Amino acid sequence: MQSPFQLALATPEILLLILAAVVLLVDAFGKSAQRRATFALTLVSLLVLTLVSLWQWSAGVHGSTFHGLYVVDSLSHLLKIASYIAVALVLVYGRDYAEQHEVLQNGGEFYSLTLLTLLGQMVMISAGNLVTVYLGIELMSFSLYALIALRREQVVATEAAMKYFVLGALGSGMLLYGMSMIYGATGHLDLHQIAQAVSGGGAHRLPLVFGTVFIVAAFAFKMGVVPFHMWVPDVYQGSPTSVTLVLSTTPYLAAFAVILRLLIVGLHGVAADWQPMLLILAVLSLAVGNIVAIAQTNFKRMLAYSMISHMGYVFLGLLSGVVNHHAPAMDKAYGASLFYLLIYVFSTSLTFGLIVILSRKGVECEEIADLRGLNRRNPLLAGALLLSMFSLAGIPPLAGFYAKLSVLQVLVGAGHVAVAVVAVMLSLIGAFFYLRIVKVAYFDEPEGDYVPGTAGAVANGLLSLNGLLLLALGILPGGLMALCIKVVGNSLGF
Repeated sequence: MQSPFQLALATPEILLLILAAVVLLVDAFGKSAQRRATFALTLVSLLVLTLVSLWQWSAGVHGSTFHGLYVVDSLSHLLKIASYIAVALVLVYGRDYAEQHEVLQNGGEFYSLTLLTLLGQMVMISAGNLVTVYLGIELMSFSLYALIALRREQVVATEAAMKYFVLGALGSGMLLYGMSMIYGATGHLDLHQIAQAVSGGGAHRLPLVFGTVFIVAAFAFKMGVVPFHMWVPDVYQGSPTSVTLVLSTTPYLAAFAVILRLLIVGLHGVAADWQPMLLILAVLSLAVGNIVAIAQTNFKRMLAYSMISHMGYVFLGLLSGVVNHHAPAMDKAYGASLFYLLIYVFSTSLTFGLIVILSRKGVECEEIADLRGLNRRNPLLAGALLLSMFSLAGIPPLAGFYAKLSVLQVLVGAGHVAVAVVAVMLSLIGAFFYLRIVKVAYFDEPEGDYVPGTAGAVANGLLSLNGLLLLALGILPGGLMALCIKVVGNSLGF
């Protein structure tokens, strides 16, 4: 039986489950078609969760509970707080879109399902056991399947949901098979016990390596890297844009946490087997993502391929850590990868936030051509678009530049100089389609009858803060980078 203190470690998850149920009940008995009470209660829930996690972090709350299934450490606190903030941005940006595009026509499930998606991600972030990893992934995935299909009358949304479901089930099957092989090889499901079995020579090598291969492939599916990327462009384009905003942000934080714990904690002893896999996945993702994005005319599809290339950079940071088991180098490599992912999440939340704001009732802002002359129509939104594109392209002084530079530094430090050169060349290619967006928004003449939507005062304020945050972190990135390195070092025990 768990002590009250051990149960208190899981306070954010327990609280979120209760709050999600309350949001669902309030929505069921609410009579407002706009779901204002549901929206407000959801934001209040995220604020409460943020305060709880901040208090736990500042009080030094850490440890494990449920017999090692659940882990609380600095990494979990940081990623959960980042997830709360990202989800709050998603909901504020997507509020008007959800109302105008009939995402809320059958109820406010958009809000409750988003909270349940967040719950699955929190379980993943704190997973200390293979069973917890799978439970968190499935809770997140099933909520996302329902979110994508919320607009049931739209064939393209239903098609996107089916594609995501089928390929997600395939990824989950590969993950389960890999976990079963690792259990057969080591006799354990707990990540630390797996690490002890591997380092102590008590694991059967052949099934262990095969299990590692299947696990890496499964998470390659979940993160949409090449050659497991086929679902990403179709699902991004077919989903309601407010749901695409959910898909493109917090799930990657949770998947990153699981990859860190699985590969770095549990399977550190077979790094020589999974490092080449990450290298191949990273280079392929950079090549395909940056080159194919050039040919896209749909803004959401272009951002989908952009995401694929950015996950390539995240993988480059992950593969750079295990070099002669030198702890400071490992901290810096995984910290750089974490920093890169955080910057990506807040850059892409700004970008997709602009798309949902520019879409008005009955009209989607999906084509790149829809952005023509945006600076003349709305200079504030055009300025936010410029900041997000420059950050994603890695142009100084935006945060994306320092994020790319930090990954390249650890890559060169690990001896992968040729790979770093290839990454830089492919990033230069990728800068073309980001700069094309800026050119369309600032220098092209408006055409047709399309009139972009506008944002309310709250959304405008958050857009401004989001953009200024990317600028500030580009000029003064040292604080966040030092925090990422410290968190990784403290949590993974180098």
